[in-house]
Amino acid sequence: MKDKVEKVLSSIRVGLQADGGDVELVDVTGDGVVKVRLKGACAGCPMSQMTLTNYVERIVKEKVPSVKKVEAVL
Repeated sequence: MKDKVEKVLSSIRVGLQADGGDVELVDVTGDGVVKVRLKGACAGCPMSQMTLTNYVERIVKEKVPSVKKVEAVL
């Protein structure tokens, strides 16, 4: 599952990088939780939680149905 998630994040990364941000895969747990680190402009953005939920999590869950949740870690 980790390879599938990384592939999806690679496609998402293009949009984030266009705005000066990025996302890094930290871990995928056995129970379907994806842990990511927001980087660049995304790390300090007040809208980062919305980006994580409405953009990153939505697309990852759509492309990898076994993912239950996407969480940001520091």
